[in-house]
Amino acid sequence: MKLTAYSLKLRKTVEILNPKLVTMKNGRKAVQGVAAEDPSAKVFRILSDKDVAEVEKQLG
Repeated sequence: MKLTAYSLKLRKTVEILNPKLVTMKNGRKAVQGVAAEDPSAKVFRILSDKDVAEVEKQLG
């Protein structure tokens, strides 16, 4: 599974560089990083419950 997110700055879906798994205040998991095409554009993607295990395995 490629980690992608929609970038508001670039107005398109981009691949996430340097992804980090974060936990939001409400307990949900998300991936945070920067856009591969423009490192100054931060991106954030909220994960579904079924995607969390797969992303944790991918990130190590």
